[in-house]
Amino acid sequence: MTSDIHRAVDAVWRIESARIIAGLTRMVRDVGLAEELAQDALVEALERWPSAGIPDNPGAWLMATAKRRAIDRFRRLKVLERKYDELGRELESQVEPEYDDQISDDLLRLIFTACHPVLSPEARVSLTLRLLGGLTTDEIARAFLVPEPTVAQRIVRAKRTLSAAQVPFEVPEGAELTGRLTSVLEVIYLIFNEGYSATAGSLWLRPDLCQDALRLGRILAELAPGEPEVHGLVALMELQASRLRARVDPKGAPILLPDQNRALWDHLLIRRGLAALARARRLGQALGPYCLQAAIAACHARARTAAETDWSSIAALYDALAQLTQSPVVELNRAVALSMAFGPAVGLELIDLLTKEPALREYHLLPSVRGDLLEKLGRLGEARAEYERAATLARNERERDLLRQKAARC
Repeated sequence: MTSDIHRAVDAVWRIESARIIAGLTRMVRDVGLAEELAQDALVEALERWPSAGIPDNPGAWLMATAKRRAIDRFRRLKVLERKYDELGRELESQVEPEYDDQISDDLLRLIFTACHPVLSPEARVSLTLRLLGGLTTDEIARAFLVPEPTVAQRIVRAKRTLSAAQVPFEVPEGAELTGRLTSVLEVIYLIFNEGYSATAGSLWLRPDLCQDALRLGRILAELAPGEPEVHGLVALMELQASRLRARVDPKGAPILLPDQNRALWDHLLIRRGLAALARARRLGQALGPYCLQAAIAACHARARTAAETDWSSIAALYDALAQLTQSPVVELNRAVALSMAFGPAVGLELIDLLTKEPALREYHLLPSVRGDLLEKLGRLGEARAEYERAATLARNERERDLLRQKAARC
């Protein structure tokens, strides 16, 4: 019975923790303190609920308990008397309506706070998964293949940095909103990408991370319905996630897009992705980077077979994306699209120019793509050398094995 209650508490925490921490941060203006208070409430739930039972509204119970903890803390420290009075009056008011009314605004503020550019990308990811994903430090560490103390230190330093920089708990406005939104979207997509194609380790996919990113993206889309790039990112993640079941064989080995069994694609996610892309387009603005990538993913999703893929449209979309981003990685993907639309020699011409790009010097996919194009052109010796070089640069074991198999094939 107690273990059942503990599992229920864990489930409640996963669902409610982000909202509780967001609401507390609005009141105490300190992310670190807010998380500590929420954790105190969780401990009290673990102590009380096995005997008293789970309350009808567990989220509101946890919020009220955390508020009481905050009042006790302020009382003990004999500081922030004005804040104590405010919290006391708020606690005396009815909890549940306030809790429900503030959820959206508080969650949006928390997302922008956790993804603030004052933090390093690694810190933003860790803090976002901790506060908004409800993951433990151990779960985050396992997901990104780093020691748990490293993640714990990142989170502690991130909270200290936000406090020292006096980052306001608010949604920015005007030009600042655009810059901050870019950071938020980058963090969510970074989390998704690590799940979709793991950087290192023995697993190529980490679906749980994809699901965490999707959940964060869907929350953000409901909180910021007028931002087309938010819907573009959601569309992109939905469409890419639709292929997860087809991306590995029963032993976990990668299956590349042309060889996937499209019957295994999740058509519900495809419909959701196409709907999110249409939602972005209805806002009437020029397509941004995430919308353009979603449009590319949509071309793949609409093709019933690999042979039916509209590579000319994909190449055109990559042209627009390359002009917008000026990214060498996008140029690499554009080269693939051009090779599929107009032949491997066309793609190889662009690839050869990219070999001089410093940012791609240690990027394993550059020799991997070059090897693929050389193989298609019958230049097998050169292709083998490129695949072997790509294998030495790849950090993921599954991807390294695949590249070695390609080298052996040549």
